[in-house]
Amino acid sequence: MSFKLFALATAACLAALPVQAQTVLKLGHVLAKGSHYDVGANVFCDELQKGTQGRIRCQVFPASALGGEREQIEAVQLGTQDMVLTSTGPVGNFVPEIRIVDVPFLFRDYDHARKTLDGPIGQGMLASFPKHGLVGLAWSENGFRHMTNNKRPIVSATDAAGLKMRTMENKVHMEGYRTFGILPTPMAFPEVFGALQQGVVDGQENPIPVILASKFSQVQKHLSLTGHVYSPALLITSPRVYDKLSEADKKVFADAARASVAATRKKVNDDEANGIAQLEKEGMQVVRQVNGNSFREATRSAYANYAKDFGADRIAAIQAIK
Repeated sequence: MSFKLFALATAACLAALPVQAQTVLKLGHVLAKGSHYDVGANVFCDELQKGTQGRIRCQVFPASALGGEREQIEAVQLGTQDMVLTSTGPVGNFVPEIRIVDVPFLFRDYDHARKTLDGPIGQGMLASFPKHGLVGLAWSENGFRHMTNNKRPIVSATDAAGLKMRTMENKVHMEGYRTFGILPTPMAFPEVFGALQQGVVDGQENPIPVILASKFSQVQKHLSLTGHVYSPALLITSPRVYDKLSEADKKVFADAARASVAATRKKVNDDEANGIAQLEKEGMQVVRQVNGNSFREATRSAYANYAKDFGADRIAAIQAIK
């Protein structure tokens, strides 16, 4: 056989071999590059690519490049976006079973929250996602929420009264915050910085990692460490993606999600440890000693409604976890 014929025969054989298709997934979130969300999203993508030997990889779209959280969740539900890392705030509008985690003062501390979400209660809630057209891969983290504003220091619940405060599009939060006398103003996250800058709202409430990543110190004077709500996050994918996976690839997704959560929580821990001092350097006046009892007492009336909505036994079961 001549060299030319050999080359042609070899090329024909290679052309007949199956081509290894590569799947590229879009994973979006609303926070800046380098934030705790971004750290977790990139770890997930790295682990996914390693675990599938490059067959499946994902691209991270930070800073609301794919829209606000509610828009991205809707897109994942419709199958036009593959994945989202989001706060629970708007997720309850899609998966009502998880609204309970947004109850103010439900969790004592980070250890309590993480044990609850990683344990049977949290995993049971994740199991409810598919019937709502979503797949909850893992509970990630945002952190304990604190109040910022441009009007005055907040030491007790009465100091918050009358403040127009941006909140997430979350009825559970809004009901609790009204008991403090706050005027809740629901707003998608991409609009918040501009609204604070222009004085459309007096303040907002978010965990330290979000306040840092979003540079709210540029548009807010006062920070009060109220810790009024623990805010989980969720790594969610579309059934259109998940249902096509082999069992082996589903395990890779689960392992990558666990690695992502661990990285996100570490970043939250680091930001909590160092972020308050950083925000003070950036000019914020911080109230560290808040009258937490005044806020807890104020929410008593809301808790009566929460018990009706979610079941007093479910609330007590979460509170009882040690």
